[in-house]
Amino acid sequence: MKNEDMLAVLKALSNETRLNILCWLSEPDKLHKDLPSEIQVEFPGGVCVADIQEKAGLAQSVISTYLSSMQKIGLLESRRYGQWTYYRRNEGAIDSFLEEFAAGMQAKKL
Repeated sequence: MKNEDMLAVLKALSNETRLNILCWLSEPDKLHKDLPSEIQVEFPGGVCVADIQEKAGLAQSVISTYLSSMQKIGLLESRRYGQWTYYRRNEGAIDSFLEEFAAGMQAKKL
C-alpha cells in the first residue's frame, strides 16, 4: 500500500462518525432491520444506508458522502438493490491496512 493510500485511510478514520460506521459494520446484525433474503444471500453483512443513517443521527446526504468516500479508498464494499444501497466492510482491505500500518510503525534497527 502506498503512503498516500495509507494517509487516505487514516484521514477517513480521523472523523469520529466514519470510524463509528466502520465499527458498527463489524456487527451488521445489530444495525439492519428486516433484511431481504436476496441481500442476505448475495451480499451477506450488507447494511442499508438508511439503517446507518438512523444509527448515526445525521442527514442521509452526509452519511452517503461518508460511505462513498470510505468505499473509494477500499474500506467498504457496496451493492445496489432497487432503490437501496447496502454497504459492508471490506475485511481484506482492512486487514491489509492494519498489517502494513503496524509494520510501518515498528522501529527499524540500524
